[in-house]
Amino acid sequence: MPLHRLARITMGVPDVDATHDYYADFGLTALGCGRFASADGGEQLKIVHADRRRLDELVVAVDDADDLGRIGAALDRLEVPHVRDGHCLRAVDPGTEVTVTVEIQPRLVQPAAEPTAYNGPGRTERPDGRAPAVLREGAVRPRRLGHVVLGSTDQPTSQRFFTEGLKFKVSDLVPGAAFLRCSTDHHNVLVQQAPIPFLHHSSWQVDDVDEVGRGATRMLAGHPERHVWGLGRHHVGSNFFWYLKDPAGNFSEYFADMDCIVDDQLWTPRVWEDARSLYNWGPPVPPSFLEPEDLAALMTGAHDAN
Repeated sequence: MPLHRLARITMGVPDVDATHDYYADFGLTALGCGRFASADGGEQLKIVHADRRRLDELVVAVDDADDLGRIGAALDRLEVPHVRDGHCLRAVDPGTEVTVTVEIQPRLVQPAAEPTAYNGPGRTERPDGRAPAVLREGAVRPRRLGHVVLGSTDQPTSQRFFTEGLKFKVSDLVPGAAFLRCSTDHHNVLVQQAPIPFLHHSSWQVDDVDEVGRGATRMLAGHPERHVWGLGRHHVGSNFFWYLKDPAGNFSEYFADMDCIVDDQLWTPRVWEDARSLYNWGPPVPPSFLEPEDLAALMTGAHDAN
């Protein structure tokens, strides 16, 4: 696959300062001027001012100029306008209204995390001591950006834009939404039908389920309003999750143990239509996860702008 990762995103919000403080608490490293880095992925988030919360830009990494040429030709076939500028190509998905930049970048090689040892029936992997996870005291630092979920007013067109135009691959489908990948992660972008273009959530990888829990617990200390949904485990993608809410209303997710698709021939996409389309286990899905509480206000603002 010439695409090899979701490199970074630019998020527009009405209150830059409050949102900046939230993502610093979330464990990202502030670089100045609204920019943040993950532990392994380098600069991966930029926060800018916008009248309403939205995803302004999504940057996808490719290997070389030939990849840009092939993507440009595919966008031409879809009659999608695009601009080629040296080492990058830019196009706007009309359904999500997100500017997608395809950029030549080196591949990310993450340092391997030490495998977590677990005791189990007939198996003692960590004898004579407490679990290392309960002894952790340092702040949780997300390793890298994993995926974003976007609302699209024209989901089929957005899906074609990402798959036929940008060459993302389909991993799985649920009614009105598609899980798409540009790396070996099960998904890097999910596009779902929505009444307005908006960012549902960004998702950030941590080492294991204990880091999911520790990170969320720390974020909720003194801020119970940040809680959205978790702890649980998805069926589609298999990852552990906990969702929190930033001051602008965007959800952010800590995730661990995502399905990894190394050989496309060994993976068969499926359509999931029951509860497994949302989760395998965890608390009941809150209505605010399916329909964010500010969605009506976002729609009204969008209609007023027109």
